[in-house]
Amino acid sequence: MNPPRRRRALWLLPPVLFGVAILALSVARKPAPAPAAEGEPVRAVRTLVVEPMTLVPRVRGYGSVQPAQVWTAVSQVAGRVVTMHPQLRDGEILLAGTELLRIDPVDYELNLAQAQASLAELDVQQANTEASLEIEKRNVALAERELARIGSLAKKGTASRSDSDSAERALLAGRAAVQNLENALALLPTQRKVQQTRVAQAERDLQNTVVHAPFDLRVAGLAVEAEQYVGKGQTLFRGDAVDSVEIVAQVNLGEMRKLFIGQEQMDLDPAALVARLPEVTGLQAQVNLDMGGHVATWDARFVRFSDQIDSKTRTLGVVVAVDRPLEKVRPGERPPLSKGMLVEVGLTGRAQPQRILVPRHALHAGQVYLVDDGRLALRHVELLYNLDG
Repeated sequence: MNPPRRRRALWLLPPVLFGVAILALSVARKPAPAPAAEGEPVRAVRTLVVEPMTLVPRVRGYGSVQPAQVWTAVSQVAGRVVTMHPQLRDGEILLAGTELLRIDPVDYELNLAQAQASLAELDVQQANTEASLEIEKRNVALAERELARIGSLAKKGTASRSDSDSAERALLAGRAAVQNLENALALLPTQRKVQQTRVAQAERDLQNTVVHAPFDLRVAGLAVEAEQYVGKGQTLFRGDAVDSVEIVAQVNLGEMRKLFIGQEQMDLDPAALVARLPEVTGLQAQVNLDMGGHVATWDARFVRFSDQIDSKTRTLGVVVAVDRPLEKVRPGERPPLSKGMLVEVGLTGRAQPQRILVPRHALHAGQVYLVDDGRLALRHVELLYNLDG
């Protein structure tokens, strides 16, 4: 090294040494960390502060949309279909009271006229019988007087025995005629009821030649055409009610219990239990349809539970209903709830206060770690349910 460069290096050395001295001094003055207790490991952990909060229990199930009421149109009379409503086709909606089809009524009109004529004939028969009875009663009265007169003459010896016998026979014949007429009159009320029944049946058959919609319905399963002969008892079509739809959602039994945790004992009549269940437990329902990037929702109401548990899946059918679904259609946002549509049913119970919510990964065999004065301690906890099922 030449002399100038050596003098430059020596000139830089004092500042470097001065910096090292300052660093050493600061390190020497920094307080040493507290030594860990002998044998106690030190670990870096993530902690989460949790506070009691109000939770709303939720469960979900899946099911298909079905009409709440299905009417099967069955022909109650036999005959030829003479008229059909122009909109009587599968999928069409027809209002309550609409005439759907008519069966040829001629034969039933004739039956009604015949039954009415038979009933009117009884009125004439009753009038004639009553008149005949009055005449026979007068004949009996005359026969009684004649028999008395002949008896008086016989005592005087002016009437023969044969005259007395003839008068007595006439009296007995008259009394027999009166008895027969009275019996005929006694049978007339029964005969009248029979004929009135026949008239009523004929009127009913005539009314049944016309089929009306019992409620607002959507036509399904049409199985008849105009001019076709239909027999009594033949299925013509079905009508699905459009004022309400139902979904039977299959819900896991273990999930159902979370809706009723913390509920008070319910002393209800079994017949009223289902009807009052939403009121007592705060049970609410919602129907969701995944439309791919958009979820359509409908408010629903709890209706009932199904009559049995699925032995394979251990699920219980929960029936919910959506009223007036057609009025809730929003183009592009909420389609009509159609029969067979697979939907999700969400059920929520009454809000439960003072619940602690922790992440699933914080649980270790029913225990959680708590931080106490910089140390970890295991504590046993009671798991009520998983919020996400």
